[in-house]
Amino acid sequence: MTRTAPRRSVLISGASIAGPALAFWLNRHGYEVTVVEKAGTLRSGGYPIDVRGTALDVVERMGILPQLRDAHIDLRRITFLDADGDEVTSLHPHAVTGGVTGRDLEIRRGDLTDALYMAVRDDVEFLFNDSIDTLDQSGPGVDVTFHGGGSRRFDMVFGADGMHSRTRDTLFGPEERFHRHLGYCFAVFTMPNTLGLSHETVMWNTPGRAAAVYAVGDDEEVHAFLNFAQPEPPYDAFGDPKAQRALLADVFADAGWEVPGILGALHDADDVFFDAVGQIRMPRWTEGRVALLGDAAYAPSFLTGQGTSLALVGAYMLAGSLAGRNHAEGFAAYEHATRDFVTLNQDLVGEGGATLFPTTVQALEQRNARLRALSAMPAPEPRPAHSALTLPSFGVR
Repeated sequence: MTRTAPRRSVLISGASIAGPALAFWLNRHGYEVTVVEKAGTLRSGGYPIDVRGTALDVVERMGILPQLRDAHIDLRRITFLDADGDEVTSLHPHAVTGGVTGRDLEIRRGDLTDALYMAVRDDVEFLFNDSIDTLDQSGPGVDVTFHGGGSRRFDMVFGADGMHSRTRDTLFGPEERFHRHLGYCFAVFTMPNTLGLSHETVMWNTPGRAAAVYAVGDDEEVHAFLNFAQPEPPYDAFGDPKAQRALLADVFADAGWEVPGILGALHDADDVFFDAVGQIRMPRWTEGRVALLGDAAYAPSFLTGQGTSLALVGAYMLAGSLAGRNHAEGFAAYEHATRDFVTLNQDLVGEGGATLFPTTVQALEQRNARLRALSAMPAPEPRPAHSALTLPSFGVR
């Protein structure tokens, strides 16, 4: 009688983007996959995100590209304003982002998370309203205890639990060791579309401050965005919504244009997301039988526009690198094959900060002159970093 070897079991912490994408590919490579997520359900809605370059090849191989193309937002212009609210210039967004019409996707975050979940939900176990409490690698696998009670053993565990990853803290130490602060803080939230915007972004700048309103369609609500220069992260404000609102109100107290109305909406908003702008840079992404991916391992910051794409590509490369290998060989292959692509995209951060958020009068004037010149130039070439990695096939079943 022929016996088939039991499938190797894995646990993924996090059900946002990197986690379900990894679950999809590990399942395709024959693993028994469980995903644990501290939230009670998928997080729907959310601000728009970009899928570019190599990441488009990933979602195409997953079979969800047509669905995502249907959800494409088609942002038509971004208008920059000066301190008085007068127009500096109005451009197609790709002139700023380095995107390519017909090759890049911009979609609501919730549309991508829904598509990923639908692609794996019938083949993967999801544990919502729970999270990892402890990890013990002293035995032949990884013994995991859960906050909700109970314990299980897995062959491998993966941390896809975001920039402030608890999995990373547990294995590698506090975030401060790996967090590279980029000199800004930001808040994003929804507010009524009082300006009647459609498929566009309007951004107001003064040195060290920016306020933007982003309309993904003709919706009654838009995404408001506030960004300000902050040399050191305001640790006292993290986890304290009142302190966050107070800090923002103070920073933007004398701001013009529509900023007073945005601050009023901030006071009433129940979906405020506040954080420092930063990256996660680690010398290695694996420890024993545990590996990190996505923002937990290599958050590039929104200044690069590549966070989602790195999560999708990293998930594909991690799962494929493990195919036919033990964990040590697979993890080494993952690091070797993926790190250059990650570093190249993280290094885009300088361009993003200088374009969107100049911190001095001179830098703002130079930025505005560059933007005006862009309007007279032909469509930009795609940024090489976006497609710097050619996906291996990995013999996916």
